[in-house]
Amino acid sequence: MSKLPVNPLSPSEAEDERHRLTEDVLRFIEAGVDSEISDDVFNDYCLRMFSLHYEVNPIFREFCDAKKVKPGDIDRWEDIPMVYNDVFKTHLVASFPLEKSVMACLTGGTTSLTQRGRIFRDEDGKRLVFTANRIMTGSYLFPDFEAGRRCRILVLAPSPEMAPSMGMAIGIDQTRRHFGTEDSMFLLGRSGILINDLLRALRESEASGVPIALIGATSAYVYFFQACKRKKMKFCLPAGSRICDGGGYRGRFGKVTRDDYYAMVQDVLGIPNSHCVNVLGEAETATNLFDDSLRRVAKGLPFRQRIRPVPPWSRVLAMSIDDLKPLPDGEVGLLAHWDLANVPTVLAVITDNLGYTTDKGKGCEMVGRAKLEGGKVSPLPDETAGSPMGDSMIFRMLERYVNFSIELKMAMAKDPKVEPSIREEVEARPGSLPSCPQVVDEILVSQAENEAAEMRDEALGAFKDQTDRPLEWFVKEARKQKLADHPAGLKSEEPKPKKIKKAK
Repeated sequence: MSKLPVNPLSPSEAEDERHRLTEDVLRFIEAGVDSEISDDVFNDYCLRMFSLHYEVNPIFREFCDAKKVKPGDIDRWEDIPMVYNDVFKTHLVASFPLEKSVMACLTGGTTSLTQRGRIFRDEDGKRLVFTANRIMTGSYLFPDFEAGRRCRILVLAPSPEMAPSMGMAIGIDQTRRHFGTEDSMFLLGRSGILINDLLRALRESEASGVPIALIGATSAYVYFFQACKRKKMKFCLPAGSRICDGGGYRGRFGKVTRDDYYAMVQDVLGIPNSHCVNVLGEAETATNLFDDSLRRVAKGLPFRQRIRPVPPWSRVLAMSIDDLKPLPDGEVGLLAHWDLANVPTVLAVITDNLGYTTDKGKGCEMVGRAKLEGGKVSPLPDETAGSPMGDSMIFRMLERYVNFSIELKMAMAKDPKVEPSIREEVEARPGSLPSCPQVVDEILVSQAENEAAEMRDEALGAFKDQTDRPLEWFVKEARKQKLADHPAGLKSEEPKPKKIKKAK
């Protein structure tokens, strides 16, 4: 195949080319995961996108020049320079005028509360990522749904209103809009996980026989299941219910393996292994990758080890940690993605996820996050539990907060009684402090630096106090505050002797 010539583009020509590429790629995506894009066609589009990005993206051009690779020098998509995902933490990697940005998502990996990488997308980029999300979710989480069918979706993650720049929140909200019924809900509020609402919804599904879908972060589910087991609380959700855990499940979660997780889902919720779906999403690339367990069941295909099929508009390779050369199927390396839906950023991104390809590159799997030993990438994955919500400090704190709220509220919850917990009542009072770190994080985005820093420090300090203290102290303190507000209000809450029946 001949190399594409280098033809400098004017701003209007670049915009026209972006629109043409967007419309063509949208057609590829809408054709679905079972369609085919020949290697030659995929290659042509990759080279076109490379030429566009080299012309309009100064950061990418500088990167390519350092690699001594430019359009016209190569004729294979595999040779297009891969951008390290860490670059997105330090630079604005956009292939369109930033004043046209309509969407921004956080990246992970930074330890700073105020210096966070962002992925910007214009209107075309927004259409691409939303369409890819809808097609992939429909194909792998709802493969048994005919067009227009919906179910109740329970989300253990923040809503876009709560975390407007969190990719997980934005993506799950799109899923709710396309596949959820009106009573679908986000179950992370400013006081943490809304345990009583979750318990009520699970019992409603049991009673009605109507299947539901649960979507959220792996760790939130693990903590919830462990709390349920301690309280000897189980559910028997109707057949057809499913659960999707998302984010960077790094092969292990503390002492809980992936198989342990599936066993807990079956034991606590009654959802079989086949209806447990894991999704891997990278903020730096538009297309999420789902495992194929539920899709194979829906299609009547025989059981096999789970993999993540790569859709026709993408390619994934495992790259050697020594020389970044492609590895054959089954050999573990750093996962690199070439995604045609990345029109507003860059085509090729190499991540810090260790994994391997299968089925001649048509599928892949992640085995863990890479770690550095002696300044070099280790061939063994990092055993440190990663945050399913992301790896920035704010996301790790958010995860800790979510899990703390589960522990606290499950300890206080009564099944099937679903009254507000003491913590919810206290934090719902006017003027109470928003102690969820993600709320604080959004304050940083919207307010003046000094004011935001003060509010952040105050809120994070309160959060630390709350999570470091034992449950008994918190319950006692909450009751003191309530008694101060209503001196006689707690008397009726004191337990009555067993022999005295409550008045109706």
